[in-house]
Amino acid sequence: MLGLMQDWPLLCHKIIDSAARQHGNREIVSRSVEGPIVRTTYRDLRQRALKVAQKLEREGYALGDRIATMAWNSARHLEAWFGIMGMGGVYHTLNPRLFPEQIAWIMNHAEDRAVFVDLTFLPLVEKLAPAVKSLKKVIVLTDAAHMPQTSLANAVPYEEWLAEADGDFAWKTFDENTAAGMCYTSGTTGNPKGVLYSHRSNVIHAMMAAMPDAMGISSRDVILPVVPMFHANAWGLGQSAPMIGAKLVMPGGKMDGASIYELLDTEKVTFTAAVPTVWLMLLQYLEETGKPLTYLKKVVIGGSACPRAMTKKFQDNYDVEVIHAWGMTEMSPLGSLCTMKPEYAGLTGDARLDIQQKQGYAPFGVEMKVTDDNDNELPWDGKTFGRLKVRGPAVAKAYYGGAGKDQFDEEGWFDTGDVAHIDPNGYMQITDRAKDVIKSGGEWISTIDLENLAVGHPDIAEAAVIGVSHPKWDERPLLVVVRKPGREPSREDILAYMEGKVAKWWMPDDVAFVPEIPHTATGKIQKTALREQFRDYRLPTA
Repeated sequence: MLGLMQDWPLLCHKIIDSAARQHGNREIVSRSVEGPIVRTTYRDLRQRALKVAQKLEREGYALGDRIATMAWNSARHLEAWFGIMGMGGVYHTLNPRLFPEQIAWIMNHAEDRAVFVDLTFLPLVEKLAPAVKSLKKVIVLTDAAHMPQTSLANAVPYEEWLAEADGDFAWKTFDENTAAGMCYTSGTTGNPKGVLYSHRSNVIHAMMAAMPDAMGISSRDVILPVVPMFHANAWGLGQSAPMIGAKLVMPGGKMDGASIYELLDTEKVTFTAAVPTVWLMLLQYLEETGKPLTYLKKVVIGGSACPRAMTKKFQDNYDVEVIHAWGMTEMSPLGSLCTMKPEYAGLTGDARLDIQQKQGYAPFGVEMKVTDDNDNELPWDGKTFGRLKVRGPAVAKAYYGGAGKDQFDEEGWFDTGDVAHIDPNGYMQITDRAKDVIKSGGEWISTIDLENLAVGHPDIAEAAVIGVSHPKWDERPLLVVVRKPGREPSREDILAYMEGKVAKWWMPDDVAFVPEIPHTATGKIQKTALREQFRDYRLPTA
């Protein structure tokens, strides 16, 4: 027997319809690439998204066509997303921080037919375009007054292109499993892999993200998504914020501490999200200027492990709640968030920080387990770690084009490539990437735990740990450190600081000082480059 409920497909344009109806006058504030702060509303954004859809259809774009975007977070970028989805196209976010050859490879693999591009990245698209045979149109997110000379014959200024439509358009209807968006993994090993989101998965993920024990956002919030829309859907905020009707503040391309602070303060932001490197810049700016965080209540930190010292500083110095989060492009991207269950709600001080170091627990919609190399499920005891596997309605079941089949099993579990343990209350903690974990004398050492400990040292700006060859133990940890400006901690200072805080056999065998640590295009430490740099390094214990 089937239920007698209406067939109401979960389509992404219903999100912006609801935002326009219920929260039509709510502001979307953007720092434009041209310079000025620009204000619009959900009602106006919906109308412009309808024009985007209308124009794309008139120009021959159809259901399933991949339409790329290479842009900062702005209202224009967001209305392009909803317009593309509303006519049945697939928005494809391009990460401009990748190598140009890699971007061209991705565009060709996706067969992008058009691209919406910010002025910042127009020179990059000019270089790429000849190599992308499917590309028919370049829509530059500006107006005629700011449109530069370009070698692209098929480039048009967005505002003038949009003015040719009247918005008299009805959103297309189709199955909720229809493709809506596309994002490629950063490809640290081999070519990037395409993740293809559906309308259904995007809508469900937006609902999951907004839940009280996930991000916990509402129409009363002012949300600043610092995490770019080209990083796994801006962690869902481009859809969950309009779904619940929150004011949105879009930072554009200025990510320095002073610029982020200006928006936090002038727009009275209550909620924000970004990777740790952004918050390092903000906290440094706050320390230098002595300015307060008057309105900010909550910050989500993910992308890489959040240092304990950062959590402590936000909470103790500025009374801002930190939510440590974990996810992947393949998960839309949220996988877990570290909010406090009743079992841990009364904890304070170091006991609370111990829990906040974990990546948190999976919201409804994410199933999670850890297994050994033979796929036997391991206990949730908070110490037995193994391969982390997930499944759910917003988790990929395959990669676009069929790559990486060995990461998906017949029961729907996706092998994340992370090594983790889960405690009896369901809190998961990443101990490493499977390819980064150090195997010393047959035992595993977590590089992430050592890195988090090291960056708590007052003179260390950033730290990374890699395994270096050892004749007796196979591998031993080498701590690679960037000193804070004007500070000169020695090897002995740092090791003495770490002594007694981890198991003795986990302690790094040596410390190497470097001017900078290499990062991937998504801001993660590039361990492959570090391992190559220190390939011939000889440990003093070897």
